[in-house]
Order: sequence, then C-alpha cells, then structure tokens
Amino acid sequence: MGLGHGEFSSRDLVDLYAARIEALDPALNAFRLRLLDRARERAAAMDAERAAGRLRGPLHGLPFAAKDLFDVAGFPTTAGCPLLGGTPAARSATVIERLEAAGMVLLGKTNTVQFAYGGAGINTQHGTPHNPWHRIPHLPGGSSSGSGVAVAAGLAPMGLGTDTGGSVRIPASLCGVTGLKTTVGRVSRAGVYPLSWSLDSVGPLTRDVADAARVLDRINGEDGADASTHGHERVRFSQPVTRRVRRLRVAIAETAFFDDADPESAARVREAAGVFDELGAAVIETPFPEAAEALTLNPRGLVIAAEAYQINKALVEDHFDDLDPVVAYRVIKGREVSAADYLDTVSKWQDLRARALARFDAVDILLCPATMIPARPVADAERGSDAYAALNLGYLRNTAIGNILNLCGLSVPCGFTRAGLPVGLMLYARPFGERVLLDAGAAFQEATDYHQRHPALDWIG
Repeated sequence: MGLGHGEFSSRDLVDLYAARIEALDPALNAFRLRLLDRARERAAAMDAERAAGRLRGPLHGLPFAAKDLFDVAGFPTTAGCPLLGGTPAARSATVIERLEAAGMVLLGKTNTVQFAYGGAGINTQHGTPHNPWHRIPHLPGGSSSGSGVAVAAGLAPMGLGTDTGGSVRIPASLCGVTGLKTTVGRVSRAGVYPLSWSLDSVGPLTRDVADAARVLDRINGEDGADASTHGHERVRFSQPVTRRVRRLRVAIAETAFFDDADPESAARVREAAGVFDELGAAVIETPFPEAAEALTLNPRGLVIAAEAYQINKALVEDHFDDLDPVVAYRVIKGREVSAADYLDTVSKWQDLRARALARFDAVDILLCPATMIPARPVADAERGSDAYAALNLGYLRNTAIGNILNLCGLSVPCGFTRAGLPVGLMLYARPFGERVLLDAGAAFQEATDYHQRHPALDWIG
C-alpha cells in the first residue's frame, strides 16, 4: 500500500477505487455511504501538498474505508440501523482524525451488522455484504463485514473495523485478508459507536501485515477522550517490522481452539505451523486450558449482552419491532443479566486473564484456526434461529476467547478449501504484544503468497 515513486497520484488511486466501487459494489454491498466527491477533493489537496514537497508520511494520499460505526464529521453514523441515520456527527472519531492527519483519503463508510452484534455478518435491513470468493451469496463474517469485503474485492486498500468478539478477524478470515485485533487501550475508541465498553477494540483490515503495521503506527496512542488509552503512549510498529522469527516460541493451541473445527481449516492451520518451523521458530503444542475456561465464563455472551442492552436500551425498548429481529433479540436478553452475575463474571475474568498471561512466559505466539468453519452460504443462516445461532457460534468461538482473555490477535490467510474459500490462521500474543504479533505475521507472509491472491469476481456482470 503506497504511492511508490510518483507513478500514481492520490487522485489516480481515488479514481481507480471509485470506478471499482461503482462497477462492483451494487453486487457486493460493501458500502453504506459513498463519499467519492469528498475523496476526490481531498486527494487533489494531498497531491498539491506532495508537489510542494510536504509529505505527511507513508500513508500520504492513500484511500481507505471505515466501518459505519466511526463518526465522520458532517455525516450520520448508522451502526447498521436505519433508525440512527438522521443526525450528522459533529466531529470525526479520533482514529479518522489521525488517519486524515497522516494524509489518508476516506472513500466511504462500510456496512456492518446492526450495532456490530454478530459474527456471521448478516444485516436484514441494510443488506448482507456478498463474500467475493463465491458467486452464490456466502457469509462475509461480522461485524466488520463491509470492510472485509471491500478490501478483499479491491474496493479499498484498507478498511477500519472494530473487534469485540472477533469482528475484525472473522471477516478477515472468511474474506481472505489480514485483520488485526488490537489490545483494548492500544487504539482510541472515541467517536466509535460502542457495543461493549469492556471489550471493544479498533483495528485495520488490509491486504498484508506490513500495511496493518503502517496503519497501527498512526492510530495507536493515548487519547484524552478514551480513558482506556491513558498511559499508553504512541509506539512505532512499521519502522521496521523486523520479520525475525528464529527462536520465536510458537505454540499450536490445542483443545478448545481445534475442537469440532472444519477438517480442511484445521489442516491448513497445521500446515501453517510447518512454515514457522521451516523459518526457524520453535514450534510446540500446548493444551492452553484457559481457552476452554474462557468459553465457560462467557455464558450466552453475558457481559456483551448486558453492556449492549445498556447502550441501546432506548432503541430496543421503544422500537423493538423496527430493529433487525436477530440482533434485537440478542440485545434485549441483556436486561435479564443481574448485577451480581455481571460483576461475578467480570471478577472471574480478571483471574483467568492473569493465568492466561502466565502462559506467555513459556511461549511468544499461540497459533489456531481463526474460525472453526469457512464461509457458508447466506441461505444456511436464514434457515431459522437455530441454524443462525450455530453458525454465529462457529465464527465467534475462537475469536471471542481472545477478547475475554484480553489478548491481541491477528488473522492472516493460510490457504483455501477445496471449494476455493479462504482459511484464516490466527496468531495470539500477550496484551500489548502487537510488535511480536506483526513480526510473526509478516514472516509468514514473506514465506507464503496466500495474501496475494484475489477473488476472480467474474460472476459480476
């Protein structure tokens, strides 16, 4: 991701992506709001700065997209809900401000699961984005569904997402791109529509790890508008990503992460472990029992449900029948969570997180499938509430464990099924361990080419 040595202008890139959006997005439904005229004006301004010798850094003039949870001054944030589309934001989210200060150019806002509450990627009101790897509508993964589809289909080189239970890594895995879940506190959430103040994080979806590092370079750091970032100064990640993995301790996280996993997905992930072995890493197997405990300590998504209900209480109480029925039902269940159960669960999470952290004294990276299953047809999720719930769980299980344990995580493409659908490899590191995570992911991508493959899109007329 870059303008190279002047072969292209920012306006050239914006025109290129705008043409692809206009030609392909009617079939893909990645974008909720296109800001192409605004993008062209800003690109021209960035080109003028470049011509005058004023460069803002490696992201200068590059386009991006943002999930429709991020406020953009002058435009509404719908969070996947038509009822929220009436009031324009007074100020842009901190991460939008930081990326635009770095010279990036916003193409538009991408579709999301309503209130960002779902791993399959379904939105019955704004429409479900079409996973570009199959002509029959397949699930894109959620909740950053539009950002995943936009990057995979070449509608944007980077899409901002949020991750509360897997919402960056699931669409990255199903759409065959790179997705980074940052540690809570690493990146400001100010100006981002919340789902769970305990678990929400912000991260990029990109073609490769190097681009994710460049974006993280500019969006991380303390922000007075988000208390979770206090004390966490800005860190440099992209200068350089070292790509050294010799003596890196990589553990295949057995038991819960691999239980009931799709055989093809599990096989691709184990093959990926072999790549690390060939690169000189010390690859071992570990049971990591804290993963299973995390699932036990997350009954019915209790904490997210309680916090999502508190945030969206007025909407679900007053407009229940006007909301996406699956999401509305999940949110309103949060009112059944007692204060005692909520506080007891949060307290037990702290002990579990401490024990999980101790595991990283012996390993640097945990390795597992990003999702239990690859993308399934959208029709499979529409066969009733039980079918939807099973698919949602299949996508969220391995990712939600990382949120509960407060780990940072990275999903990178590691192969394909016989049906040609992408498989995601997930790497986990200790809290605020994004540096080692990016190093490991970049090394894997230097040794493989899965991240360089693109869907044919020949089914779009």
